[in-house]
Amino acid sequence: MEEPLLAGEFGAKEKVEWSSYQYIGRPGSVLPTASLAGNEVSVEEIRSASAFSDHYPPSIHAALISSPEPDPSEQAIVYQGGYGGGLGVNTYDNVGRQILDEVEIRELLIDHVGHRCCWGSRPARTWKISAVEDCNVYVGTLETFLEERESIRETEPYLGGNIDGKDNGPELGIWELDMRSEFPPLFIQHKGARAKVPHSEATEKCSGCAGQGEIPCPACNANQEPGIDKENQMIQCAACYGRGLIAHRDGSDTICMKCNGKGKLSCATCKSCGLIKCEMCRGGGSLLTRNVAIVRWKTLSTRKVGATSGAASVPDEVFHKARGVQLCNTQAYQCTPAFFADSYFLNKFSSEVIADRAPVPLTARVICERHAISVVPVTRVTMAHRNRSFSFYIIGLSREVYLKDYYPSRICWGFCPCLDWLRL
Repeated sequence: MEEPLLAGEFGAKEKVEWSSYQYIGRPGSVLPTASLAGNEVSVEEIRSASAFSDHYPPSIHAALISSPEPDPSEQAIVYQGGYGGGLGVNTYDNVGRQILDEVEIRELLIDHVGHRCCWGSRPARTWKISAVEDCNVYVGTLETFLEERESIRETEPYLGGNIDGKDNGPELGIWELDMRSEFPPLFIQHKGARAKVPHSEATEKCSGCAGQGEIPCPACNANQEPGIDKENQMIQCAACYGRGLIAHRDGSDTICMKCNGKGKLSCATCKSCGLIKCEMCRGGGSLLTRNVAIVRWKTLSTRKVGATSGAASVPDEVFHKARGVQLCNTQAYQCTPAFFADSYFLNKFSSEVIADRAPVPLTARVICERHAISVVPVTRVTMAHRNRSFSFYIIGLSREVYLKDYYPSRICWGFCPCLDWLRL
C-alpha cells in the first residue's frame, strides 16, 4: 500500500521573513528615481496635446510613469505585499510556492491524461509520488510602444481641379502631421493609419503617353513610340486566313461573311484609328502626385525567463503563457532596471531584461515603455514504480500540467486522431 505524501513535507523548509518595500509591489506606485519624475497623463491627454515641433511634447513622455492596474487578460496578478529573495533563492513561501497535497497532484495529472485519447490513467492513479520540488520561475518583460512614420509618393490621373501645392504654404514634414485623432491605446500590438501631407501635391506630364493622352494600339501598332502611329491598319481575317473565301470539301468556295470577301478586318482594339486611351492618365495627359504619410503604432516586446535547473527542460513559451504573481510593473518614457532592496538576483534579472531592449527602427520614435517582473509558481513532481519513473510540472496559478516526453502508459495504434504513431 502506498504511503500518502503529507502536506507538511511541502512546507518543511524554514520560512524566511518577508521584508516590506515602499514602492514596488503596489499598483499605482512608481519607482523613486529622478528620471521618472512627473505627473500621470492619460491617453486622452496625449490625444489632446497641443502641436509641437516634435509633435508629442517631452513632458508627455516623462509623465508616463504610473504603474497601471494590470489588464485582466494578462498573465500576472499584482502581489500587494512585500517581497524577498536572496541570490537566486526563492523565498516566496506564502505567494510563489504552491502548497499541493497528494490528492491534488493526482487529480491534476489524471485530468491532464484524460484529455489524451491514447494515455492511460493507471500510473497517475497508482504510482508513488517520490519527489516534489519547488522550482519557481521569474518572467521579465519589457514592452516598447513606438510610433513609426514614413513617406511614400502616390500618383493618380489628374483630370482637373484645385491642387494643394507649395503655393498654399510650405510642405509639412511627416513628424509635423497631427495624428492625435488616430492615436491608439497604449501598448496596442499594431495599428496603422495614413494621411496626405499638406501642400505636397504637384502635376507632371504622364510618362506613359508623353502627355498625349493616347498611346499606339498594341494590336495594330505594336512597338511604336508615343506620337508615332499608323491609321487604317488592317488585320488578317481569322476565318478565311486573308483569302476572302471559305473553302468547302466539295471544292467550291464561298465569300467569307466575316470580312465580306476582303480578307482584312478593322482592328478590334482601336477600330483602326491607331491609338487607344492611355490608362495611366485616363486620357488626360497629366498625373497628380502627392506625399502620403504611413503611420504605424506597435509594441516591441522583450521577454526573458529565469529558470532553475529543475525547470530548464520546460520551453520558455510555457512560462510566458502561465499566470503568475507580479512583483513589479512600471511605466515610463524609458524604463530603468527595477530596484529590490533585498534581492540581488531580481535586480540583476531586471537589468538583463532592460539590456535586451528591442532595437527601435530609425523611422520610429518611442512613446513609452512598460517593464514587469513576475514569479510563476512551478512544482516538479516525480512519480516512480519499481525501477521506472517519470516527471511532470505543475505551472502557474491556474495549475497547468506540462509533461514533456515520457509517460509510461501511452500507446497509439494509428487508429485515432492523436497521430502520436507518426512520431515513432
